[in-house]
Amino acid sequence: MRVVVQSEDFNIADEINSLCKSRTDLGALTTFTGLVRDTHENKNIKKMTLEHFPNMALKELNKIGVIAKKRWQIEELTIIHRYGELFPGDQIVLVITASHHREDSFKAAQFIMDMLKTDAPFWKKEELDDGSRWVTSNKSDKDKKNRWI
Repeated sequence: MRVVVQSEDFNIADEINSLCKSRTDLGALTTFTGLVRDTHENKNIKKMTLEHFPNMALKELNKIGVIAKKRWQIEELTIIHRYGELFPGDQIVLVITASHHREDSFKAAQFIMDMLKTDAPFWKKEELDDGSRWVTSNKSDKDKKNRWI
């Protein structure tokens, strides 16, 4: 399991190659990449700043990864979450799950993202045309998390 919190961008192909290496036992690989949008709730986003507490964020992402590996038969797992100033089109988060069968891989990736949206200690501030605002979890995010509990 590889969990990283970083300001630098990541290369999806490099991460997949690193995760798979010379493994031939994997039958499924699921990836999810979260991106910065240029609009949210009919407002233009100029940039997004993600803040975090380094040790706390890393600890929570690891915890989410461990839970996913216990619930599903995941052979390999990567979670990368960025922080700092990001702009529309920039990558924010990467989740890769690898397993023998697709169902485990799909479910684990979805679980990880649903948990990240509500439990990962990152704070997002959107810079808009007419000011700025902090982004919070909404009811839909919480409902998606609760289906796993």
